Amino acid sequence: MSNKEIGIFGENMAISHLSELGYEIMHRNWRYKHLEIDIIANKDNLLHIIEVKTRTSIEFGYPEQFIHRKKMQFLKNGAAFFQYENPSWKYLQFDVISIFLNDQQIWELAFFEDVYF
Repeated sequence: MSNKEIGIFGENMAISHLSELGYEIMHRNWRYKHLEIDIIANKDNLLHIIEVKTRTSIEFGYPEQFIHRKKMQFLKNGAAFFQYENPSWKYLQFDVISIFLNDQQIWELAFFEDVYF
């Protein structure tokens, strides 16, 4: 699988997982200029800004460890623009879905809620 295919697979698994948990998926790969948010979802009138990281190896760390301060700042900026365009959303939360793909058949998903740094 190419990196793009791995990313799409991870996002598909994340959306499936979120749907099972009762999240309403509002946007996938939402963009504003150079900023992108993987998934914007709603649950219980709370806006969820969700970053999905998928990796096929943990040799250099788990997928969630690849979210650095700069990426988090991009997510915060993107969320601010989204809220500006959609002022009815007052409350939001940043979440991370980490997917480790052992091979094309076996994968592990971890959902980290309310992350912020």
